[in-house]
Amino acid sequence: MTEIELTVDGMMCGMCEAHVKDAIRKLYPDAKNVRADHAKNIASFSLEQPLPEQILKHELKNALKETGYELTDLRTGTEKQKSEKSLLAKFFSKSK
Repeated sequence: MTEIELTVDGMMCGMCEAHVKDAIRKLYPDAKNVRADHAKNIASFSLEQPLPEQILKHELKNALKETGYELTDLRTGTEKQKSEKSLLAKFFSKSK
């Protein structure tokens, strides 16, 4: 599973969060764990099938622009990568 985190400019309230989540779900109907946080200007979701980052960026930028928001950054990763980072962080924090 691929985790995608977006930095989105223009979200001001809970309704903005709903608009961003709706745009993501419309673009990727199989998206899981769709979240948005206007206070942090972040949205995130998961996809079963990985897509190239350039395609994600292009599609999401256009989808968000149509709803009045701007994609300013995009990061992708897998759950395995997150888990490995977490294990390394635990190991190094205990070894100090």
